[in-house]
Amino acid sequence: MKCSRLARLLRIAWLLGATLVPGVDALAHDPNTYGGLFRSRDMGASWIGADVGLFLNGTLALAVDPRDSNHLLLGTDNGLFGSPSGGRSWMQEAPDRLNGAVFAVAFAPAGGTALCGTPAGLFRWTGGEWTAADAPSAAAPARAIAFGAASGRVYLLGPGGLFASDDDGARFDQLAAPASGLSELAVVRSPKEVVLLLAAGRLMASEDGGRHWQARPAPGALGAIALDPAHPARLWAAQGAGILRSDDLGQSWQRLPGVLPVAAPVVRGIAADAAAATFVVTGDRGLFRSVDGGQTWQLGEGGLPVRLESGPLARDPASAATLYAVFSLIPYAEAWRSAIEGKALLARADLLDLVGAGALVLALLLLGAGLVFGLLRLRSGRGPAADHQARAHEAAVLRR
Repeated sequence: MKCSRLARLLRIAWLLGATLVPGVDALAHDPNTYGGLFRSRDMGASWIGADVGLFLNGTLALAVDPRDSNHLLLGTDNGLFGSPSGGRSWMQEAPDRLNGAVFAVAFAPAGGTALCGTPAGLFRWTGGEWTAADAPSAAAPARAIAFGAASGRVYLLGPGGLFASDDDGARFDQLAAPASGLSELAVVRSPKEVVLLLAAGRLMASEDGGRHWQARPAPGALGAIALDPAHPARLWAAQGAGILRSDDLGQSWQRLPGVLPVAAPVVRGIAADAAAATFVVTGDRGLFRSVDGGQTWQLGEGGLPVRLESGPLARDPASAATLYAVFSLIPYAEAWRSAIEGKALLARADLLDLVGAGALVLALLLLGAGLVFGLLRLRSGRGPAADHQARAHEAAVLRR
């Protein structure tokens, strides 16, 4: 809440500056000062800010409504924000329920339903309202959410493993994890469903809804995976500063000729055009782009942050060339750790709140009783001195 108050104060300051000083843009901000959301409609050649009016420490995840490309849901370190206008205006979603960091948010393929995870649990949007989903505690906060091929099928990756739902996310049950160290989730829906996980850098695949898993070969540990919307069997993966390509969902791999111009990056997002000529990659060193099939890479500029971490890329389902990149002033690893610790604090606070509330109620009752008794004595004109005089008078009468 402190962050949102600060953001509002900063926005007011900019508005006042625009009013008093000609030429000041009230809605712009230095991209290196705050986290932000940026959109490109040309595979990363140019970017514009899509977070008008928001001043956030961390933007963590974005989802685009398949039925309406202007309807956006933005996960931040301070809750979930929605825009009905492609980022020209924003409103916080269910601030009384969706508190804390939101790392995962997703729309159903047909639209109409959305899911997001917070440290307090998983929430489901239907009929224009957010309600709590029935999910095990180990599912929160969600790291990734992906809808499956069958109607109503949803997969969720949380701190406690992999979870699945068959009713559009109303209820989740835990699946048997193929291994420990789960970090990435992707689901191929066509021509058949294949669930992909990264487990301690190893690629695991299931073709039967998570009941059985098979390790797929890779030349070393992988750091991130991304599906290609133009080719259902194509999978992109990061390995160190290099990018790998598989046209058979991880059965075999090819390495792009060049590497990112930074040492040991943590890659979080990979996007390629249909011809595999133009690439956009995001990670802890920012955003990079290649226009020659991955031979050379340039750091993203032109209004993009150059000193902030970038999170997963999001694509518009209606336009493969439209990308969204999120940037965070708070390191993502720190934000995730804070979310986990925040969940633990919430769990401990439940009992403490009950005990504290009971003690407060008891104290208030005792205080109220004391005040009522005192007021009654004042109204009767009898204080301690009056009581002493009355007792002395009664004793004198008895002696007579």
